[in-house]
Amino acid sequence: MTYVDGFVFAVPTANKEKLREHALQIDPLFIEYGALKVVECWEDDVPEGEVTSFPLAVKRQEGEAICFSWVIWPSREVRDGAMEKMMADPRMEEEGSKMPFDGKRMIFGGFQPLVELSA
Repeated sequence: MTYVDGFVFAVPTANKEKLREHALQIDPLFIEYGALKVVECWEDDVPEGEVTSFPLAVKRQEGEAICFSWVIWPSREVRDGAMEKMMADPRMEEEGSKMPFDGKRMIFGGFQPLVELSA
């Protein structure tokens, strides 16, 4: 079964194009190192919550949008090996230093799918 890395983060709305450009530099590295698919999403319908929500989780500030991204891997083993290689790749270090958002407020984690359905 596949393995999924998920990410939620806030990006200044003025940096939408910078985020797209950043993703176009970083995301091919995931594919190069074995990812099956990378998806980067910009908020469209993200409600504010009173107890919990995406905006609360990343402490969204005025003028920021929520982004939700995921990377699908063939397995946890492929992902772990890829992450090790990516962290040693100078391209990752170079592009990582150009993140157009506050990485300290990013939520991320690895997940084992419980159910997978496809059309």
